[in-house]
Amino acid sequence: MDVLRPPLVRIGGRVYRKNLIQEQEFPHEEEEDFCAGPGDCADEAGDAFVVEETERGFQCRVEVPSPLYKYIIGKKGETKKRLETETRTSISIPKPGVEGEIVITGQHRSGVVSARTRIDVLLDSFRRKQPFTHFLSFALNQPAIQESFLHFKEQVLDKCSKDHGVSSSLFQNPAKLHLTLGTLVLLNEQEIQKACDLLQRCKEDFVDQITGGQPLTVEVAGVEYMNDDPAMTDVLYAKVHMKDGSNRLQMVADQLVERFVASGLMLKEWDRVKLHATVMNTLFRKDPTEERNNTMTGKSSFKERESFNGQNILKLFQNFYFGEVQLDSVRLSQRFSSDASGYYATSGQL
Repeated sequence: MDVLRPPLVRIGGRVYRKNLIQEQEFPHEEEEDFCAGPGDCADEAGDAFVVEETERGFQCRVEVPSPLYKYIIGKKGETKKRLETETRTSISIPKPGVEGEIVITGQHRSGVVSARTRIDVLLDSFRRKQPFTHFLSFALNQPAIQESFLHFKEQVLDKCSKDHGVSSSLFQNPAKLHLTLGTLVLLNEQEIQKACDLLQRCKEDFVDQITGGQPLTVEVAGVEYMNDDPAMTDVLYAKVHMKDGSNRLQMVADQLVERFVASGLMLKEWDRVKLHATVMNTLFRKDPTEERNNTMTGKSSFKERESFNGQNILKLFQNFYFGEVQLDSVRLSQRFSSDASGYYATSGQL
């Protein structure tokens, strides 16, 4: 690491440096720390959250999903004890599995602020390590598109099945064809509701203005590959564009992601959303039950993959026409789920 350019973490509109330490491996990834002492986290950050004055001093409440409690407690309670000792505070954490607030109390406001800031940094780091639970999507599973996709699959297997790595297990579930705009880690009902509320505000603030309150007519046509060598393809996707040639779909996608990133519900990964619909993915080969979902950020990317030779597929189906679709809603889709139609269960939509 370049000590003059340490990694930065954005929390509550402020930027903090992330001091790296030598990490130890524990069976369940229970402890990690990023601040060597109370002086590492600026006390003046207290205006980013509420610190209340009480009869005995000061206190601060922070909403934390229960799955993240263990990262504040640490192995054998060591992280919590160290935070309390170094900031001279007391940290009250609800019982495991019980949703509630973590309460930080102390005689000095600076200590409470320091403890809260350090907890925020810890939580931000460990949240980034959680597999995503939800994603924003446009459904592309209309009957006509599914029929065209099945025809595409049939033709590929008929003409290219002898090419290295090509098999029926690579293909997307037609009922779950979609565009992924971005992924989210939502760990309790409160966070899911927050995402649903934000989605509705986006509709009012800019989506209706961009779309004119009407569905977007798009065409799904042509195929492309993700990596550099078509002979070693891992992901093949169908391209999507507005039928009228405008960039309104891209505008909606980019502004939605920008708003969700600003809210802290989503991590920024790209400068703009790559509009694509996965049709073949080598992750599906390893595990038929693997979520046939996101190809951009999946935690499954660390799996060992057997690439396929996509050269002939690209030549023969470069301009394959899957059809025309009316996009009328953005969905907050739940990973590892299905609704009555076979698509992902929806937690909310606009």
